[in-house]
Amino acid sequence: MTARIAVVGAGPAGFYASDKLLDAGFEVDLLDALPTPFGLVRSGVAPDHPSIKTVTRVFEKTAAKSGFRFFGGVTLGDHVSRADLLERYHGVVYAVGTADDNRLGIPGEDRPGSHSATRFVAWYNGHPEGVEETFDLTARRAVVVGNGNVAIDVARMLLLDRAELALTDVADHALTALSAANVDDVVLLGRRGPAEAAFTNPELRELGEMTDVEVDVVPAEVDVPAPDTLAATARRNVEILQTLAARSADPTARRMSLRFLRSPVEILGEGENGPVTGVRVVRNRLLDGRAVPTGEEEVIPCALVFRSIGYRGRPLCDIPFDDRRGLIRNQRGRVCDESGRPLRGEYVVGWIKRGPSGVIGTNKKDAADTVARILEDAEADRLGEPPAPDAADCAEWLAECAPDAVAWDGWRAIDAHECAAGEPHGRPRVKLVRLPELIAASRRTSLQTSTHRTEER
Repeated sequence: MTARIAVVGAGPAGFYASDKLLDAGFEVDLLDALPTPFGLVRSGVAPDHPSIKTVTRVFEKTAAKSGFRFFGGVTLGDHVSRADLLERYHGVVYAVGTADDNRLGIPGEDRPGSHSATRFVAWYNGHPEGVEETFDLTARRAVVVGNGNVAIDVARMLLLDRAELALTDVADHALTALSAANVDDVVLLGRRGPAEAAFTNPELRELGEMTDVEVDVVPAEVDVPAPDTLAATARRNVEILQTLAARSADPTARRMSLRFLRSPVEILGEGENGPVTGVRVVRNRLLDGRAVPTGEEEVIPCALVFRSIGYRGRPLCDIPFDDRRGLIRNQRGRVCDESGRPLRGEYVVGWIKRGPSGVIGTNKKDAADTVARILEDAEADRLGEPPAPDAADCAEWLAECAPDAVAWDGWRAIDAHECAAGEPHGRPRVKLVRLPELIAASRRTSLQTSTHRTEER
């Protein structure tokens, strides 16, 4: 019998792992909590970055391979358990990502108007769990705490030209709200300097190309030495920031200000639970690469704050979890117990394995490394020995556990519906954002799906 692997999580890490496993001769069932695949490519990549989303074409080729099955709308810990999967698969690969955001841990963090970037991104991208979020966009100034690509995405979405936004796949409810927003001033705060920022070069460079947006960079803050040991990306970031700082200012444009060596110490507001009125920050200096407070403080008035300072995984079922790191406990992709002993037939890949780092393509090598461990274990007869591995029985069991589960053809029906809805408006798609709508669309006849795919070719 061909060995069968369950991959839990249909984002990039899950797809890259599935592809390697299929090529190695395994059968793969790819499970996801949502009816839609692609994870953060669909619900995390900014709507105005369609070229990044073309990676889904690679994943579609994986889905077309023999031995692949997709079961969307199946939640580990709700519909199925860890023990259920181990009973039916020779191996289980956890690719569930890091869903929780890090907190600032400062007074006022839970005031109305203070939000995690994670929830804002989910809201404007149409993630079903983010649909009911609300954001008061009547504010004129917003502060985004963080110096990574997600922080830039949030800042850019708040200031993006509305005509440009209307041609993207941003969720309709967010398009309406953002088009009516009053935000015209966004401040990005970084606790360290420009050389330590986690931006990628294209994301940073793109800020200078925004329509009717002035990027405000203080020359003295980016006039820093670039040692020979500085990584190429960081060196180029400093150069881009220096170029932005040298540009002449347009006082009539909306403004995005990048401020370095500043840490928030309190989110201010009226009374104990009143809405945000500002952020009190402390200036830092660098000491051996660490941000050390100088004691000098300032207040940035604002009515909207987003924190974007990293992510961590959440414990899932009874899978061994490292609370300190916020990751599934593992050694080189093998899930292990507290003593470091690898557990038979359990593996991990992606951010929940290594932490939230890298870009989409980083997950390809990461997946290859984990699959290499699986192949080693298969060769050494260290995979699981499930008592009920039959593929047909497993599909029937999943259908009983999750009656609304969506197969790959169901996703293709959703895809066809969304793309058809966007076409008259010059948009790549109009996303369905509520689970009942997604499930209903997945049940449509395959004729519409086939017609859409033919037109694409």
